[in-house]
Amino acid sequence: MWGIGNLMSNRPTPRKHHSFTGRIGIARTDITPPVGIYARNWGAAKHDIADTIHRPLTLTALTISEGNHPPLILVDADLGWWRPLDVYRQFQRRLLSELNLDPSRFVFALTHTHASPPLMEPDPALPGSDLLGPWHESVYQATVNTVRQALADTFDAILDWHPGRCELASVRDLPDPIQNRMICGFNPDQPADDTLMLGRITDSSGTLRATIVNYACHPTTLAWDNTSISPDYIGAMRDTMEAVTGAKALFLQGASGDLAPRYQYVGDPEIADRHGRQLGHAALATLHDMEPAGTQLTFKETRESGAPLAVWRHEPTEVSTNLQAVETKAELDLKDWPTADELEKQRQECDDRALEERLRRKRDIRRSLGDGRTFAVPVTAWRLGDAVLVGSCCEAYSVLQQELRRRFPDYSIVCLNLANGSIGYLPPADLYDKDVYPVWQTPFARGGLERMIETLAAAITKLTHIGGPVNQSASSSNNST
Repeated sequence: MWGIGNLMSNRPTPRKHHSFTGRIGIARTDITPPVGIYARNWGAAKHDIADTIHRPLTLTALTISEGNHPPLILVDADLGWWRPLDVYRQFQRRLLSELNLDPSRFVFALTHTHASPPLMEPDPALPGSDLLGPWHESVYQATVNTVRQALADTFDAILDWHPGRCELASVRDLPDPIQNRMICGFNPDQPADDTLMLGRITDSSGTLRATIVNYACHPTTLAWDNTSISPDYIGAMRDTMEAVTGAKALFLQGASGDLAPRYQYVGDPEIADRHGRQLGHAALATLHDMEPAGTQLTFKETRESGAPLAVWRHEPTEVSTNLQAVETKAELDLKDWPTADELEKQRQECDDRALEERLRRKRDIRRSLGDGRTFAVPVTAWRLGDAVLVGSCCEAYSVLQQELRRRFPDYSIVCLNLANGSIGYLPPADLYDKDVYPVWQTPFARGGLERMIETLAAAITKLTHIGGPVNQSASSSNNST
């Protein structure tokens, strides 16, 4: 990111990144489920169980701390979504208790692969469902052990951010050429948000220890014809980056409610790998565009030669230690849906396989939300020096991250979908007049996205007023709720 220059002088603005310095820990483990497990995620699928492994699923823990204050803990997991939200609530309560964590300082982020087993309670009526319980327990134990490992093996580091671009994502709301509705797939006539936010973690010796790719794109390459367990494109993205850097690569799913690869819904894992290599190379290009950690590129002098030459050099720069956490809620209006019991009755009477799957998901959402008229969606916001990370359990459209970045240009804004649970889409208000999947899937009424944007903007404003403005070092790391 471009730094804030001295507006009172004629000297050019130094080029620097939005950064944080403190103690960081990183650990990873394999969470690949067994072949034969229930893994049906698509209404159009003819199979229920996974019969092969394309690439392993992984879980990575990142701990960030400063001084003697409690750390922030971020988990990046190759998982799809929670069915229903109550499954995550139970998982979270148990985890926070065992690790003695404050909920505002913990984020469990899903990559949102659509080729992993669902995070749901076992159902004896579903083939391979008996393997879900033991696998879920193994994911829980892996989370506990990996977080503890990351906490035990920390090092002095700088985490800094730089924006890049990748054309993998496309807008996926397409006017149906036959019927009066919107269908879910590549729309060549609408531009997509192609922003890639790259985080770089460098230790005190200057060694690259990890990268973080924050990008908005549904992992829906592999669909109903795929019978393999797979992280979708994220797996090849990680491998591409790690082969070049020798450092772990994390992935954080951005506000991708309306974004997906233009070529998707296939059964060939090589297509997912091709997508991952595309994103990996874009992230590597962004990485190589960065200045050395802890420095800024500064104009030094004009050197007379055949032409007057502007000489720029790297020099040390102050790096922020400001680490803060805010937890709040976005009170969103709900649609007037049937009760969970009524939806279950409809499901039992349904003989259409795709519609039955839709009703199952709708029933699970209703059970989590209750029968009220509103639902308070938990929201997490962290300040990481000169960057801010925000996330919720919803699937927001990309306008959310575009608007937040427009409002807060002096900070790197890292946006997460499906953080600490999963519940439903947040489409823009004007889409509620159209027949489009995210609108009829979501339990939230018109205006939910706009209210979420305001809630997140308020949280960012609060964070950026704690401990001073951007680029000012602060030693406090108090938890604000």
